[in-house]
Formats: sequence, C-alpha cells, structure tokens
Amino acid sequence: MGRDSLFGERIVWQGRCQNLSMPFTLKVVAGAAAIVSAITLCYAVVVAKSLNVPVGGMVLFAGWSAAIALAAWRLPIWWRSQVEYVVTERRVSWQRGRLSRFIETRQISYALVRWTGRDPSVGDLVLVRAVPTGALRRTLSLTLHGVEAPDRLWAMIRGVEPGAPLGSGEIPLAQRLDPGERVLWSGAPVSAPWTTRRFATAVTAAGLVAALAHQVLRSVPALVAIVSALTPSSAAFLLVGASLTTLFLFAVATGVTYAAFVRPSRLTRQTRYFVTDARVLIRRGGEELSLDRSRIAYVIDAPSRKLHDVFLVLDGPYARAFAPSGAFGEEEHGVDGLRPVFAAIDDADTVGRILGERDIEKRAA
Repeated sequence: MGRDSLFGERIVWQGRCQNLSMPFTLKVVAGAAAIVSAITLCYAVVVAKSLNVPVGGMVLFAGWSAAIALAAWRLPIWWRSQVEYVVTERRVSWQRGRLSRFIETRQISYALVRWTGRDPSVGDLVLVRAVPTGALRRTLSLTLHGVEAPDRLWAMIRGVEPGAPLGSGEIPLAQRLDPGERVLWSGAPVSAPWTTRRFATAVTAAGLVAALAHQVLRSVPALVAIVSALTPSSAAFLLVGASLTTLFLFAVATGVTYAAFVRPSRLTRQTRYFVTDARVLIRRGGEELSLDRSRIAYVIDAPSRKLHDVFLVLDGPYARAFAPSGAFGEEEHGVDGLRPVFAAIDDADTVGRILGERDIEKRAA
C-alpha cells in the first residue's frame, strides 16, 4: 500500500465503517423524543379545540422534539459514512475530511472489541491509552466504528500475524489466541455486586414504578369524566396522548428496572476471564478486552467479603494508571464499560501469582 500523507509512514491497513447503524443510546434518544413530540401534539390539538387558546408554544416544543429525534436517527449515520481509518507502521488514524485524530501504537494500553449483533464479523475497535489518575484523570481513546474483523485488525496493530480463527465474534475467545499463546488461568465472576450506581438505579426504578401506578390510578377516572364532555375528535386525541404517556412511563420504568435487577446478573453470567502467557483477556457478552501483560505495572487485590476484586494498574510511555475512569474501584460515568478488572472472583491468589511472575521478570530485566 501507499504512504500516509500527513506523517509519510507506510500504510498497512485502510478502511471505512462497514455497519452504518445507530448506537443504542441514540436509538433510545430518538424514540423518546419522537414519543414526546407526538404526546405534545395530541394535547395541543385537545387544548386548541376545547379551550380555544393559543398553542404555539406547545407546537414549537413538539417540533423541537421531532428535530431532536430526526437528528439522533440520521446524523450519526451521515457522520460515520465519511470517516476513514488508516493504520500505519507507528500509529492509528481517524480521518474525516480535514478532521484527523490519531494514537501512536506504542501508547495503546489495551483494546476493546464490541461485536455487532447482526453481523458477527463486524464490530467496533476501541483503542485506550492509560492516563494518570486523580486530578489529571481523563479519557484518551480512539474508536474505529463498524470495522470488519476487529480482532484481526487489533492483531495487526499489535504486530502479530493474524491467525485463521480470527474474524468472528461467534468463535469462543479461547479459540482466537495468537499463534503459540497458551491459557494459564481462566475464571468467572461469582456474583454481580451491588455498587452505589446499582443501588441508585434500583431506587430510581422503584420511584418510576410508583409514579406509573399513581398516574394510572389518577388519570383513568379523570379521563372518563373529561372524555364525555369533549367532541369525538378531541376525545380521540386526548386518549391517544394519555395512552402514549402511560406507555412511555411504562417503557422507562421497565428499562430502568431491567438495568438494576436483570442486566447485571445477565452480564455476570456472560463474563469470562483469561490470563495467558502474553495477555489478559476478558469476554462479556459481545464485548472483549485485550491487554498485553507487559503493560501491567502492579496487581492490587481488593477483598470484598468472601470475594476479591483484582485491579490491574497499567504502565504507559508517559503515564501509569488503572484505567481511563480512575483508580482502584472508581466507577465509570455513564454506561458500564469493560475495564481491566477481575471482579468478584474467589481465586485471587492464583491470578496474583501468575501476573506477579511477569512483573518480577520485567523488573529483573
């Protein structure tokens, strides 16, 4: 292949996003904004026909909500369709027109592969650099969305000859190791811990369920009394608006309840940890973490009741840190992300001994 125009380095791989789909978060935003817009329009029609008052503000709010839904639905697809990814001998670049971001290969602490559900050969490759914790804490990462065979691309970035089993998320992680790589230890979390965030989500879920029950009990008698006094068309719009409001609250309450009580246990059952002679690998559902053991500076065992959380402190060219979220148990902001942590395991001594052997060898060298 040719050479990169910015740095003049030889290009070893070049590609674009192969899966132009919306992120799940934006799907939720688009759906919620569309429902809010429809509810507002229904109530605006009822108010305008029944009370004969101006409803320009309500219509404007409905239009604003519809614009948000449309933007969340189409803008990410349009944006990603023009993005190009380039891997050279020394760095990985993200380019869109004159915009460009890059990360040097030697600065990458670990990588995340997020497989898409519809096509097992396509996924996102997230390259993360460890940064200092505390006051200097920040997230430094580069995401290649919708690339084909992201695990094969990650092997190429690491300078490893990609093996035949790579390229599909349906193949077990233990069968997609590097040539000659051996598994030394394997384990899984015993339980899903109740973190502060999970407690807060559970409390929020209980509040939403109570609000939904209160809304249904109060709105049904009121609707029966109001509908009889309205024209058929106004009554229809009122019933549609009230039904959409109830369904919206029900969907939100169900989603938050699932996030608090079902999703953590489900992810725990899908999580598997591997320590090989060269890497630390974590698989959780359709997400995989790959960390070179040479990046591990320290191993910290944090006992929690009868189980242990093993935190891996990473060592980079200019930084030493636990992860982009902070040190020793801090939770990430936003949606839970896979981190270099063995959570809720009962065999921390074996893990510490295996990883400590490499640390001793590295210090002796």
